[in-house]
Amino acid sequence: MLERAHLEILRAIDQHGTLTAAAESLHLTQSALSHTVAKLERLSGVQLWVREGRSLRLTQAGEYLLATAQRLLPQFETAEAFLKQYAQGERGTLRIGMECHPCYEWLLKVVSRYLGDWPDVDIDVKQKFRFGSMGALFTYEIDLIVTPDPLMTPGVSYLPVFDYEQVLVVGRGHALAENHHVEPEDLIPETLITYPVEQGRLDIFSQFLVPAGVMPRRHKHLESTDIMLEMVGAGRGVAALPRWLVMEYAKHMNIVPVRLGRQGIHKQIHLGRRDSDQEPEYLKAFINVARSLAVEPPLPN
Repeated sequence: MLERAHLEILRAIDQHGTLTAAAESLHLTQSALSHTVAKLERLSGVQLWVREGRSLRLTQAGEYLLATAQRLLPQFETAEAFLKQYAQGERGTLRIGMECHPCYEWLLKVVSRYLGDWPDVDIDVKQKFRFGSMGALFTYEIDLIVTPDPLMTPGVSYLPVFDYEQVLVVGRGHALAENHHVEPEDLIPETLITYPVEQGRLDIFSQFLVPAGVMPRRHKHLESTDIMLEMVGAGRGVAALPRWLVMEYAKHMNIVPVRLGRQGIHKQIHLGRRDSDQEPEYLKAFINVARSLAVEPPLPN
């Protein structure tokens, strides 16, 4: 019975003062406006206004509906504006699944620039070791995966974002600190500190130690990059991390990078997303910003 049009009519009459002006503002004829309100009065059994000469005076029921209109109509209009922004890809929440523990430093730079350009889009970041990123992508819990090890799965495509080199991190006073590179055997007496990820997902094992048939003296897990590198700087172990991250921390920590093997271990960070989606503009914009902040200087030979 009660429709949005009734509320708009009462608000227009309150704003413009007369039926004629209210009808013009709503692109209606005065007759159509009066007929619409008369029908509502008939169906509800209550009068909404009374005429007093040329002016109108709202009844108590009319005053109630006017107050309702002033409260609800702005909410309708805001919701419509939001829907339009969603349709045009200008508003939403970009949900990112992280399969790259050390990538937060890079992601913070991306997010900082991105949020300035997209004030109506929020960012939510989820960590790989707390849930399955691939499953979350297919159940629409996340929109993007950040990973150095793309898992080729039907329905998911990966875009390379930037290249980097995985290096050994040692303290400045470590015996290996001046080496051009290290061989797998050099790590046998060491305590290797890594993130809490299975060995098969760690490049230092899969691409360096396991093929050589050697293992470090001790393998220790830490979740915090800061604590990991403090430990390395204090001579409590060594670690393997992206060179760009090591160089960032080396500005204020007692650590240096050393190449893993003569040729090094070269990797790429990828962004994975669902193939079936019509990507909103804000997701495309995030990918563009990510690729623009993706340069790692080459390691000296």
